[in-house]
Amino acid sequence: MKELKLLYLYPDMLELYGDYGNIQILKYRMEKRGINLKLDKYSIGDPKPDFSSYDIVFAGGGADNEQSILSEDLIKYKENIKKAVDEGVFFLLICGAYQLFGKYYKGVEGNIIPGLEIFDYYTEAIEDRKKRCIGNIVIEAKVGEKETKVIGFENHGGQTFDIKTPLGKVLYGNGNKFEDKEEGFFINNVIATYLHGPLLSKNPDITDYIISYCLERKYNEKAILEKLDDTLEEKCREQLLNEFKKENK
Repeated sequence: MKELKLLYLYPDMLELYGDYGNIQILKYRMEKRGINLKLDKYSIGDPKPDFSSYDIVFAGGGADNEQSILSEDLIKYKENIKKAVDEGVFFLLICGAYQLFGKYYKGVEGNIIPGLEIFDYYTEAIEDRKKRCIGNIVIEAKVGEKETKVIGFENHGGQTFDIKTPLGKVLYGNGNKFEDKEEGFFINNVIATYLHGPLLSKNPDITDYIISYCLERKYNEKAILEKLDDTLEEKCREQLLNEFKKENK
């Protein structure tokens, strides 16, 4: 049986809007194809993880306070994380975790939360705490060879700048900042996004891209995934997309 190893970062602090559901969906779609998912978790105080020994690293969303605490801990592993990214380990980063992999996060009071500086983007909060990018969002993305509409829910005050390789084009919603035309950050082995929901439950194409990528990297062979019956998922997606079209007319 083939197996992929996943490291879940800070499950006790980064878990907004059901982000753990992303791991459950990965596990479900893998098991349907006879692939095992081995899950490890890391929280502050645990032994140092070897990021390069994993196939997937996942981190969810958190508020400013959590980011400030976690930034201090994560930076200790900056070189190990950069090495893992460079070696092709897949990183799925949601909201607060997305921000932490950039240069820095500037809070409402002007406080700077240092990022890992793995990527060149940076995030700044606006002064008005009540003004947020919030609501349903749909983006048009291409992952691997497949073009797909990606559905999610965004709720962030931070505005992310200097994204050179976005995940997708915004059809409805805000994106990386207010009324932006682009959302998220994407390279072959990194998806960083503001989309909660959880992301993977609404978007089977994204889930299968991650699985395929990780299998091909680990086993050095073309991954041909067994097609699953996504009839229910596609009906739900169609319903959501139709509702969002009505809302945005």
